[in-house]
Amino acid sequence: MEKILSTYDKVLKGITLVTGVIAGLLVLFCAFSIVYEVVCRSILNTPTEWVTEISTYCIVIAGFLGMGVTYAGRKHIHVDIFISRLTERTRTWIELVTSALGAFYCFLFTVESWKMVMMSIEYNNCAPTTLSTPLWIPQSSMPVGLFILLLHLIRTFLGDIVKLKKGDAGEVTV
Repeated sequence: MEKILSTYDKVLKGITLVTGVIAGLLVLFCAFSIVYEVVCRSILNTPTEWVTEISTYCIVIAGFLGMGVTYAGRKHIHVDIFISRLTERTRTWIELVTSALGAFYCFLFTVESWKMVMMSIEYNNCAPTTLSTPLWIPQSSMPVGLFILLLHLIRTFLGDIVKLKKGDAGEVTV
């Protein structure tokens, strides 16, 4: 089980790295396009029509792709005022339950967001803007980001099971 978990961990780290880089590049592109808009609007007196729409999509896509990166770095918001006072074993059990619940909800959100993307493709939904961006493009970041987060939650769940079986969670094994 540990060898499978180790391989799973390596693949997941690779996927997370790629999505993190993409998310970072999208934020960087957003920053440059906003600077471009400011220069065009204030200095050249020629505002653009595309910057607001594209930068909004970039931030949304980066946000969804960054969810797995944030979770992997343990940077999600959590309240540990009570958890920090519990034993390691109890904390592991709580993390096991919360990661299972999180994975369940994340799975549901992934499936529903995938349905939304497929519906946008089927009905050829486009943004009511000058660019008429097909909505499936920014929407696709939802199931992708949620799926990567789901993979991380599954990794946490399996890691906690291994930890409890090995006795690394403060349990004395005989």
